[in-house]
Amino acid sequence: MTSPHAHNPADLLAQWWSTYTEIDEDDDLLTPDERIAVTAPFTQTWSNTVLSHEPVAGANEMAVEYAHVFADQHPRARLGLVAAACGADALTAVGWDGPANYDNDTAKFSAVVRDWERRFGARVVAVGADTLHLSVAEPPTNIQDALQVAAEHFAFCPDNIWQGFHPCTLAAYAERIVGMNSWDFWWD
Repeated sequence: MTSPHAHNPADLLAQWWSTYTEIDEDDDLLTPDERIAVTAPFTQTWSNTVLSHEPVAGANEMAVEYAHVFADQHPRARLGLVAAACGADALTAVGWDGPANYDNDTAKFSAVVRDWERRFGARVVAVGADTLHLSVAEPPTNIQDALQVAAEHFAFCPDNIWQGFHPCTLAAYAERIVGMNSWDFWWD
């Protein structure tokens, strides 16, 4: 496993986007037209202008609120403490392998989460064998920004769109995350 600091989040998202939007005529899940419809209005070429924000205030307080909600909804969840500078780094420090079916280098995912910590006040609240739950202090507040964030989420975790959300389009997913103070990811 590499270090999260060795990766540029924007480059990772662009690379993953290219991989997951590639048209494969032999794809047994989606036709080429269906695959293009999933990621509309974006094309196969990563052109997402990554939103830039100043550091976010209130992120830790939001994390505490969401941790209480998460604990209420998942009473069997257990607390874990990790010696790391931030939650994103904790993913790498513990060797979390949630997205192993997509990439075995957790540090790449940590780099993106670290970027979201800065831009959106995201905090790692819970992880599972194949899940990641973040609190978000400053989620997108309009559909245009939410579409950009949805594209990042698709690049980061395509199963959120392909399998975890219906209808499975970026536009529908974007509508769902406007103003949402938690982001949940699941890898098959």
